[in-house]
Amino acid sequence: MTVLAIRQLESYSEHSVVFPAFTMELTRHEAVALHTGMNVRSVLLGMLTGKLPVTGGEICINGHIYTGRIREAAPDTGFLLLEEGHYTRLTVKENLRFYSKLYGSGRPVDEIIRMVRLDTKAGVRLSALSHSERKRVQYARLIIQDPQLLICEEPDQNVDNETKLVFRRLVQQVCESGKAVLIITGNMETALSVTNQVYRLDEKGLQAFDIQAGEESSTGSAVSEQDADTYRQSADEAEPLPEEGGHPDSEMSTEDELPDEAGQTLQLFRFEKIPTRMNDKIILFNPPEIDYVESSDGQTRLSIGGELYPTAFKINELEERLHSYGFFRCHRSYLVNLQKVREVITFTRNSYSLVLDDTAKTSVPLSKTKMAELKEMMGLK
Repeated sequence: MTVLAIRQLESYSEHSVVFPAFTMELTRHEAVALHTGMNVRSVLLGMLTGKLPVTGGEICINGHIYTGRIREAAPDTGFLLLEEGHYTRLTVKENLRFYSKLYGSGRPVDEIIRMVRLDTKAGVRLSALSHSERKRVQYARLIIQDPQLLICEEPDQNVDNETKLVFRRLVQQVCESGKAVLIITGNMETALSVTNQVYRLDEKGLQAFDIQAGEESSTGSAVSEQDADTYRQSADEAEPLPEEGGHPDSEMSTEDELPDEAGQTLQLFRFEKIPTRMNDKIILFNPPEIDYVESSDGQTRLSIGGELYPTAFKINELEERLHSYGFFRCHRSYLVNLQKVREVITFTRNSYSLVLDDTAKTSVPLSKTKMAELKEMMGLK
């Protein structure tokens, strides 16, 4: 059963696109994260809460279609907003008793206080609580409300680890009870911590992240070489190729052929995506998604949509893998996707920079020797 359906929803601001028309659905037992920038997030939440009109497309919640301003969805929808008022003069228990009466809940308040780990704070006023503890009071309010659809804005921003754990368990319980959760955040770690279904929404539209659940490594840190090798193979049964320098698959393509034991020719499939790890999950990025690659302090990172993702590949290996996609080694520590470059700026005779075609006008360094090589590539003198 579909709990939330967004159909051809779009938003424009004067002459710019906030987000083009997109469609997505949430069904029962499902949690989905939308990774967005601040402007997209505020506009989308404005439409979902009814503060902004739905000017293009429609929003459907539990079978009720809303165009214009959403007015009647509140009973079915619970909101966890970044800026939310509190009754700070009331204690934790008094707050939750008030919400219990408001929503007509018969669930014991003491039980809910234990669920959000505020046992020792039940008699403390909200004004004396920490930011993380007040956030857990918000979680408790949602448990009492028990909505069919839970929409969360930056649900664990600047909170402690205990509060993050409480939120993850809340999402799990909501989904297990047959309800749905939509998380809208600019933090990829938040998105990946609670769901494997993550989408990016920006001025280019809605795009799904290719995510595979991974197992924790022994160190719990970045992708190991063994993990990376696993995800660079085309199938679980694929045999590793003889290494001729670099990673064993660095020269693989759809045209490569190897004889098998019977002397027959086998065609090999080239695995093009670049794996990165966030928490215990692996994201596979298509090369054209990458804006640039940077290497510092022995760690190589991919920059995608303003966020950095660690990868097990060295920058020299990525230079070889990404060359055919139009990536250029503009500096000893940087690879840039030339399709994303808007301007080449000269600061001094020996100082250059590449400006990318993004909203932040990201700047990537260009060395003097690489400037000459780039000019030759572009046919400039």
